[in-house]
Amino acid sequence: MSDPPKYILEGLEKQSPETLREIAQIATEMADKEERQLEAELEEQEVADRPKDLDRDDAPSSATLTTKEINGNQYYYWQWREGDKIKSEYIRPVDAK
Repeated sequence: MSDPPKYILEGLEKQSPETLREIAQIATEMADKEERQLEAELEEQEVADRPKDLDRDDAPSSATLTTKEINGNQYYYWQWREGDKIKSEYIRPVDAK
């Protein structure tokens, strides 16, 4: 995790405990909203034409098949949510036969 920008920390240092708690609540709500948006985006990335050799029975429950590009190569992954975290499981390269 990276440190918050200096200008934010300087502003927070001037706040009362009550205000800091309110800010923490707002930040938590904002983080929850961003995570929900990320989850929705991950669901949209589901591969429409699933390769025939990828058996859904091998996938974690509620997983979505996605592709990720790493160093110019594409790979299949299962992605799913466990509590507040998004998990991924590598399957294989997209171009593997």
